[in-house]
Amino acid sequence: MIQKSSLLYFSILFLFPFFLFSQVTSNIDIISKRLQKKAIEYQSETNFVKSQYFFLKKDWDSTLIYTTKQLSTNSNREIADYCHFFRGRIFHNKNLYKEAKEELLLISKAFEFSTFTTINLGTTSVELRDFKTAIVYYKKALQSPEIKNQPYSFAKIHEGLGNCYLFLEQYDKAEEHLLINLRSKKNDQVHLYDAYNSLANLYYEQDKNVKALYFFEKAYFLSKEIKDVQIKNLASFNLAVYEENRGDYKKALIYRKEAEQWNDSLNNQNKIWAVADFEKKFAVAQKQKEIKVLEVENQLKNTQRNWLFFSAIILLILIVIGAYLYAQKTKNAKTILRQKNKLDELNTTKDQLFSIVSHDLRSSVNALKTSNSKLSATLETKNYEELNQLIIQNSSIANGAYSLLDNLLHWAMLQTKQLYFHKESVHLHSIVQQIEYNYKPLLLDKSISFENSVAKNCFIFVDLDSLKIVLRNLLDNAIKFSNKNGTIHFYTIENHTNFCQLVAEDTGIGMHQNTIDELLQENELLAKKNNSEIIGTGLGMQLCKQMIQKNGGSLSIESELNKGTKIMLSLPKTAQNG
Repeated sequence: MIQKSSLLYFSILFLFPFFLFSQVTSNIDIISKRLQKKAIEYQSETNFVKSQYFFLKKDWDSTLIYTTKQLSTNSNREIADYCHFFRGRIFHNKNLYKEAKEELLLISKAFEFSTFTTINLGTTSVELRDFKTAIVYYKKALQSPEIKNQPYSFAKIHEGLGNCYLFLEQYDKAEEHLLINLRSKKNDQVHLYDAYNSLANLYYEQDKNVKALYFFEKAYFLSKEIKDVQIKNLASFNLAVYEENRGDYKKALIYRKEAEQWNDSLNNQNKIWAVADFEKKFAVAQKQKEIKVLEVENQLKNTQRNWLFFSAIILLILIVIGAYLYAQKTKNAKTILRQKNKLDELNTTKDQLFSIVSHDLRSSVNALKTSNSKLSATLETKNYEELNQLIIQNSSIANGAYSLLDNLLHWAMLQTKQLYFHKESVHLHSIVQQIEYNYKPLLLDKSISFENSVAKNCFIFVDLDSLKIVLRNLLDNAIKFSNKNGTIHFYTIENHTNFCQLVAEDTGIGMHQNTIDELLQENELLAKKNNSEIIGTGLGMQLCKQMIQKNGGSLSIESELNKGTKIMLSLPKTAQNG
């Protein structure tokens, strides 16, 4: 009888969690589409919206923070289920399987993705080596009506069941599920290899050597078509161990040599990188050595040349030094005067800017303080309708203060030349669509209709981040100065030039021509708006103007009081878009 090999058995243990877990991650695409709809449905739940956003971005730490906040402030069962689902997936990714299972068990049976949750629980139990519990969860998932409409998940669950039974030495049940798994994987080479390997090990554990050899060879020949070197190495290694255990050392040697070759190819890649790194360091050292030799040679030549002409040029040097010192003194005086004037101008601008920014922030904080006082009083009266209005008002005030600080940060970075610009080809319609999505809650709050009529064939060559800052400022201003039930329209005008003309038009309160002239004036940081004596910095528009200029474009404004405003951006097209 062939002796069992611990190394051969390890091949299942190594591959099993990886392939089993992949079937859960494949379902995230299905869940993500649903999450986007839920974010719109529960847009007032800021922490939930942020947690789903960071979850889809795979920013696990931010997701954990916002789900914690959401769970501590909200009693909505559906939102809580989603939050526990996020946390369970994140803890699994962080290899905290016990914590992952605790979160998944908090999800209610009414959760629309309860089948996925059950599969997650099975996978987590496998990672905890609790195979009996994993079997319970997988069988429960198989009873779900929708599982047969998901062939991949269906096959992987049977693979999970088969391997669990194999670990528990219940070979008949293991064979039943692994054969179902095999029949479901005809078009997937990697997972078909995994199915062959699992069956080979099953039969090998039972000393059914003919069947074991058949599937080991099937896995081996299939590995020839797979690019993964690790799989090729494992397939050759399995056959080498198998042949050694049954005494055919000639075949075992052939397979072991092949396995060593694949293993060497993995190691050689690391060696090549190490050699290349060493050669690079050696070349740099040689170059530095050559530079030092040249420096020494140059110093010797300069010394030899200088002593020959030293006595002749002393007088000339003194004259040149005197002239230089006089010129330098004059130059320094002019430079100091110019810098003083510039510094005075910057200080004046800084003082004006900080004065008005602090005024706006003070107004925002004072309004927030007053609103919070009302909020406390409303909580005592339990007037939920007024409470909702106050919360919305608080959010609007906070958003305004945040927008002001964000503009101030980007303006300061522009002035100090810390903002990096990287131009690339950008699809303008898609960017406008993204900005609309970001401001959807504000648009809905004021019942403002937004229309994106930007040409879908318009590609512009700009820095993407600065373009988003410009469009966010334009849309934010349009919402801020539009009345309820107003309209905002973004569209392009074809002018058959190398520039794309983007128009942001609203039906808001408009502004005087004097205000427009002030906003368009170069280096003008302050602008007065006549509505309700509101004083703004005009910083957002100045930021837009400077960023448009940095991108090689231009900005113009048309407006009429109580009839709305048009802001026209001229941006360079991508070359092939002509």
